[in-house]
Amino acid sequence: MQELMQIGLGLLGGLAIFLYGMNLMSGSLQEAAGERMRSILAAVTKNPVLGVLAGALATAVLQSSSATTVMAIGFVSAGLMKLRQAIPIIMGANIGTTITAQLIAFKLSDYVLGIVFAGFIIMTLAKQSKTKLGGRALFGFGLLFLGIDTMGGVMKPLAENPVFTDMIAQVTGVPVLGVIVGTLMTVVVQSSSATIAVLQNFAATPGPDGASLIGLEGAIPFLLGDNLGTTITALLAAIGQSRDAKRVALAHCVFNLSGCVLFSFLLTPFAVVVAAIPPAGPEVEVIARQIANAHTLFNVSMTALWLPFVSVMERIVMALLPEKPRRPRDPLMETPFAPDAAAA
Repeated sequence: MQELMQIGLGLLGGLAIFLYGMNLMSGSLQEAAGERMRSILAAVTKNPVLGVLAGALATAVLQSSSATTVMAIGFVSAGLMKLRQAIPIIMGANIGTTITAQLIAFKLSDYVLGIVFAGFIIMTLAKQSKTKLGGRALFGFGLLFLGIDTMGGVMKPLAENPVFTDMIAQVTGVPVLGVIVGTLMTVVVQSSSATIAVLQNFAATPGPDGASLIGLEGAIPFLLGDNLGTTITALLAAIGQSRDAKRVALAHCVFNLSGCVLFSFLLTPFAVVVAAIPPAGPEVEVIARQIANAHTLFNVSMTALWLPFVSVMERIVMALLPEKPRRPRDPLMETPFAPDAAAA
């Protein structure tokens, strides 16, 4: 019982460090480059391809698909951008957010504390605000990996627990359960990057037979659920906004949900394609990179599928969220009441 409590606290503590590091890094980068990203998004949205590239660039720089999505919702709500222009940005944001998983796949355990120390020194001693923000971003980046290492360390005893491994085997044997668990985790944590980091760490943990606890094909449904769960942020950001702004958030849901359904039916061939992408080696050593590659390939593929049909996506979300019917006018209510005339 005490061991399970230590594992639980270790996971929660590691996740807290990861989220704090991610928010610190993302917040610093947004403060340093946010205005420039806003101007880029506003300038290039007339061309759908440029919109995708702008959304991907903004998300890669800001390290937050939520920030890019919220910007797009804000532009549409303010009337600075049309729904059709915002949809490619949402697609690009999905591609840009995969950069985080790719960074996490690098094994930086030996350098984590050095990165934290360097970031701390820069943000403490720097005089210029841009340099100080860069130091904060580097400090957050180091904390992000420190949280990953913490979670990875406490997961190792779980791999030797037969009850836990049997439970995981049952979940991974039913892809729908994996999708549901991944979705719920992301909805609760409000960060797909965090849940994908947990997934990468967990998949890289060897089981009793030395192989990955869940394997690539078992990890992909969790990954699909993570992508689906991240749409909750856009939905929350659209509350109280204009009708078109709500449709932008809904387009994000349609995009990720359609991909989740499609790739659930293509699970085995998708896993084969991802496994064929370098690097090669023992599954436990390369699966974190494979999950990152699967994340990128999923979002790039769905963008390639949907980009020629942006107008179709627009019609779908407008059908799902139509204009509110106008109330018929009451002539009696529109007749002004003139008390002086009535008195006369």
